[in-house]
Amino acid sequence: MDSNSSAAWYAQLAKPFFAPPASVFGPVWTVLYIVIAVSFGYVLLQYLKRRLPFSVLLPFILNLVANLAYTPIQFGLKNNLLASMDILLVLATLVWALVVIWRRVRWVALVNLPYLAWVGFATVLQLSITWLNRS
Repeated sequence: MDSNSSAAWYAQLAKPFFAPPASVFGPVWTVLYIVIAVSFGYVLLQYLKRRLPFSVLLPFILNLVANLAYTPIQFGLKNNLLASMDILLVLATLVWALVVIWRRVRWVALVNLPYLAWVGFATVLQLSITWLNRS
């Protein structure tokens, strides 16, 4: 994936009035990926220690896969519709993960609330971009 052509492609897309500058995404995701690594890693460790069932780990795995798939879909394939479907999966699996972990390890759910807020915002942004650039 050529980052220059991807950046140029993204820059030329019609965006809603609430779209932040592209420079905001890197710092936000850096912080969120640290939270994800620590909290999701804790869930994995608890599963490996047999303290949590696989049914609790599963939505965290699916969330991570969908999250990691987003950038290649959006900026590699340059496919807004597929990226919209993917971000909806990220949102759905995150909500699922937070619901199943809430009763067992509440801090994991709480530290992921900023991630949930950002993914909610990113979902609205992606769906808006997809709609504005439909052809």
